Amino acid sequence: MKKVMTLLAMLAIPFAMMAQTKFHDVELNEATGAVKSITQNMMGRDIVTIFTQDGKMQREGMSDPVYDAEGFMQSMKMTMMGNTSTVKYVWENGKVASQTMEMMGNDVTMKMTYNDKGALASQSMNMMGQDVSVPFTDYKYDDHGNWISRKTTMMGREMEQTRKIEYFE
Repeated sequence: MKKVMTLLAMLAIPFAMMAQTKFHDVELNEATGAVKSITQNMMGRDIVTIFTQDGKMQREGMSDPVYDAEGFMQSMKMTMMGNTSTVKYVWENGKVASQTMEMMGNDVTMKMTYNDKGALASQSMNMMGQDVSVPFTDYKYDDHGNWISRKTTMMGREMEQTRKIEYFE
């Protein structure tokens, strides 16, 4: 009986260790909860991000993710239009504080500011010596508290961003 209990305990350890890993890729995508997928239209093209039940992200063009011990993504490679770039993240209080991406041979850092409800209020960056700020307003949320619509202004033009979120049952 003692051998059986020891064997069961040894078999349970790897499963318990796997269950402890939680990836924060859902939060990286400005969402919370049991998100299965997020579909967002970017430049006339639907970008679909899929999540495993433990929160790990899969997206076309994404490779080589690096995580810290708590499951927060520190970097990944993104391939878009034939160009591969490394994206690095800095986290503060469970939210992305900044994101750095190589663009045309230069590192561009985008800093995030959040409103009192925890939603992204603005992204700011320095583009070729000019400070650019992109505000986000007029949020609409789904029944799970995740945004599905928001407005932004880029280059003097107001736009609405929308996304569809599917959840695990």
